[in-house]
Amino acid sequence: MNQPDGLEDHYRNPRNLGELEDADAVALVHNPACGDMLRLAIKVTEGRIVAARFKAYGCAAAIAASSVATELLSGTSLEQAASISDDDIRAVIGPLPPMKVHAIVLAREGIRQVLERLHKDETE
Repeated sequence: MNQPDGLEDHYRNPRNLGELEDADAVALVHNPACGDMLRLAIKVTEGRIVAARFKAYGCAAAIAASSVATELLSGTSLEQAASISDDDIRAVIGPLPPMKVHAIVLAREGIRQVLERLHKDETE
């Protein structure tokens, strides 16, 4: 039986893939060790993330983790988004071999950086 919302499902059917017009913040994250890259964009209305989109280059785990990150972000308050952890992403895609854990770190770092960028843009 096929398990929905796992690594394979998010890799083969990534959610929220593509550009986000009029994004309020965009983060570009790169893992120099493996070459994976993530572009994460969010749109915020009244302190809530109303849309999140990504583009990723990398292994299946990186694409799946990025897809999961957008789903976890969508609809959350900025405070909730800031508390998204590696374990939250892992809970959706399942356990990864040690050499693929970097994919979860990439997605979580994308979340951290996009929120940091949003805050920086708001204070400028």
